[in-house]
Amino acid sequence: MKRLFTILALTAAVAASAQNTQTALAEAAAALSAAEDVPEKVEKPRYWDNKLVTNISFGQTFLSQWAAGGYNNVSLAGSIDFSAKYAKGKTTGTNHLAMDYGFLYSADKPILQKNKDRILLESNWGHESPVRNLAYSASFDFRTQFNDNYDYKTPATTTDAEGNVIEPSVQNWLDARKLKSGFFSPAYINVGVGVLWTPKPWFSLNVAPISGGAVFVDIPELRYTYGMDLKDDISYTDRKSAYTEGAYDQFKSARMELGFNLKVDMGWVINEVFSYTTQATLFYNYLTPKVEPRITWDNKISWKVARFFAINLSTYMIYDPMVLVRASQKGGAVDSKGIQFKEYLELGFTYSIATKKN
Repeated sequence: MKRLFTILALTAAVAASAQNTQTALAEAAAALSAAEDVPEKVEKPRYWDNKLVTNISFGQTFLSQWAAGGYNNVSLAGSIDFSAKYAKGKTTGTNHLAMDYGFLYSADKPILQKNKDRILLESNWGHESPVRNLAYSASFDFRTQFNDNYDYKTPATTTDAEGNVIEPSVQNWLDARKLKSGFFSPAYINVGVGVLWTPKPWFSLNVAPISGGAVFVDIPELRYTYGMDLKDDISYTDRKSAYTEGAYDQFKSARMELGFNLKVDMGWVINEVFSYTTQATLFYNYLTPKVEPRITWDNKISWKVARFFAINLSTYMIYDPMVLVRASQKGGAVDSKGIQFKEYLELGFTYSIATKKN
């Protein structure tokens, strides 16, 4: 009898356990079914790829009884380079902002000189065409600088009553300097529509047969140098005579342009530490068909020598037939045109911030 009760108890326990197991499985299946009904969280796509590169460079030269000669000097410069690239469907865009500024102090001049100054803003947009690697494009370019830049001439020395030479003062140096450029003097703005050809990731060619723009020179005494025309309602008929006589206010502050613009961009990232970019532009003005085109060519080589330090070599070349490299004045040099060239070799602290699209 006792054995019978034991068997019955075990049977009841097994049945209860089976029922609990069945209930647990049913609850788990219901929970799983409910989980499947919850939609998965989808990250919102990002179409922008942004990058900011900052650089601060310092240079210094010290000489002591150096037989070959020279001057002690120090230099400090900074730059910001920001790019924002967009891609969504058939539409792409590239935006670029570059700003450079720097100073130089040399023992041969008791003044602080500016040796680097640039503002560049570019925007290029394209929409895919039926032709492979070819897109309809629209572009915008703007170039100027932050403030005035001078050519520092050595002032004449004077003597005192006893015949001792008096070295020029800081004010003498400031009075002898010659203004060369300034903010919006000049400034170049260009807007164009055309086609963009990108056969390779490292190469692009933008051709804008319809390109309108303007050249601005806000400082009156620089308008002759940068090719501004005379106003219509003045007595002067000759630009040079108006300039040499100091009639700077007789020149227009802006010149409108309509022409053909061509831009080539190339860039290679050799590895994580070495890169090279180059850009060449050509603008031909339909309104002045006998005048040669304006050409610019910029190059930059960057070599990262440590985590936060890099060597940068930058060159800038401009040929503008409307700009006088040397402008004549009363008893001064003869007007001349030519190629403008500038080069920087710097070792500096570099820091980058980048955000990439998904």
